[in-house]
Amino acid sequence: MTGPPGSGKSTVSRLLAERCERSALVEGDAFFAFLAAGRIDPWLPESDEQNRIVTEAAAVATGHFVTSGYDTYYDGVLGPWFLDPFIRASGLTELDYAILLPPVEACVERVRTRRNHGFSDEAAARKMHTEFAKAPIDPRHVVGGDAAASPAEVADAIEVRRSERRLRVHPPPST
Repeated sequence: MTGPPGSGKSTVSRLLAERCERSALVEGDAFFAFLAAGRIDPWLPESDEQNRIVTEAAAVATGHFVTSGYDTYYDGVLGPWFLDPFIRASGLTELDYAILLPPVEACVERVRTRRNHGFSDEAAARKMHTEFAKAPIDPRHVVGGDAAASPAEVADAIEVRRSERRLRVHPPPST
């Protein structure tokens, strides 16, 4: 589950995980909290190597939960530019990739008004939304583009696409 800040990925991921009998919710932001010194804000261009390392660490955890029999949901900013390294690091042969991409103003408003969340940078939220909006994304992966849809409706739409295998991605061929 990915998308820019304020897209609803944490809420929808939790809803989906709670629908399962045995599940894990891997919160990508928690892996950035492991950085003790030298942390670079992950939306800055110079953070690319750091972001790759953190994303790969989260992928390893995600893959371990999956192979241990948990219905596993990853909640984090995982743009298509990091999808292949994530899949490789997870060790999985396939996974479902859903991008929540409501209008930018809806994301910004959610970032501005949410509580108990450490991220509130409007300019960074706008920048990350633009990066997702401009990325080469297969439209079958974009869910929840309607800001009026409730989190439960978005979760339902994801479950339908998953059951139809429309969110499925595979690791890139080895080089």
